[in-house]
Amino acid sequence: MMEPLQLRPALRRRRKIANMLHTWLLAGGSLSLLAACAWALAGLSGLVWITIGGAVSLIAATNVSPLWVLRLYRARRLPERVFPEGHDVVRALSLRAGLPSAPELYYIPSSMLNAFTVGRPENAVVCVTDGLLRQLTLREFAGVMAHELSHIANGDVKVMALADVVARMTSSMSIVGLFMLAFNLPVLIADGGGVPWLGIFLLLAAPTIGGLLQLALSRTREYDADLDAVGLTGDPHGLVAALTKLESIQGRRWEAMALPGSRIPEPSLLRTHPTTAERVRRILDLVPGQEARMHDHFPDVPARIGRSLVPSVGKPRMRVRGLGHWY
Repeated sequence: MMEPLQLRPALRRRRKIANMLHTWLLAGGSLSLLAACAWALAGLSGLVWITIGGAVSLIAATNVSPLWVLRLYRARRLPERVFPEGHDVVRALSLRAGLPSAPELYYIPSSMLNAFTVGRPENAVVCVTDGLLRQLTLREFAGVMAHELSHIANGDVKVMALADVVARMTSSMSIVGLFMLAFNLPVLIADGGGVPWLGIFLLLAAPTIGGLLQLALSRTREYDADLDAVGLTGDPHGLVAALTKLESIQGRRWEAMALPGSRIPEPSLLRTHPTTAERVRRILDLVPGQEARMHDHFPDVPARIGRSLVPSVGKPRMRVRGLGHWY
């Protein structure tokens, strides 16, 4: 594989540092929020219990076999004989990323365009949908795979597992705390005690704040994966082309399922991923005016996969007139 482009090292270094700081701040904010809820609910003993419960939950979440998730999505192994070029791409990028082994490729029989990673570096699996395989060129596929492998190399699966555990525990403690307050509030008022407004406000707001922190952390890790992906391929334009195509196709598909003429933008605070326009801008800032060099290694031609892996299910059936389809 050819050497990657020099992606403005000073800018890349600053962004890596900024992404790391954002990750620590957001993760620290989520943990602090959970600790505050535990303290409001049970004081010091609450902190002890959430520490124990959180550690056990995190260990369980990060050690779950990828096969469980694969069964949930009905994912199937993508044989190398079916898509040898794709396996070559994953092996080449895994070597450059310094992974202990190349992740296995699985596919999901869906016409949607998506890819995600499960497992730890030593047993990671990259899942792609049949729609993604059909729509992307080999060059674009390499950009998407570099992004997913960067998630593995950066330990993002564990980071987001921690964020999910913390968010769920915060929400659970909020519900328990509000029920306890509802039952004990008449007693507090009868005894002349003050109403703990600060604790009530904290427990009410905690699930929303925790969810927003989790989403912000997800967006930060996506930026970092994009940054490392273009470093792996040396081809920022390949990833940009993939992101633009995914946005275009998925956007049209979601609009077709909505009410005619409706365009409801998703607020940026409620996104798990940054907007495509912002991701593209950040990527192209790294290499202004430079041409991609990995184009020669990963051709910009449709991947040769053969017969569709998705079984024919016939035409979509109407669900409710004007409200979309069952697929």
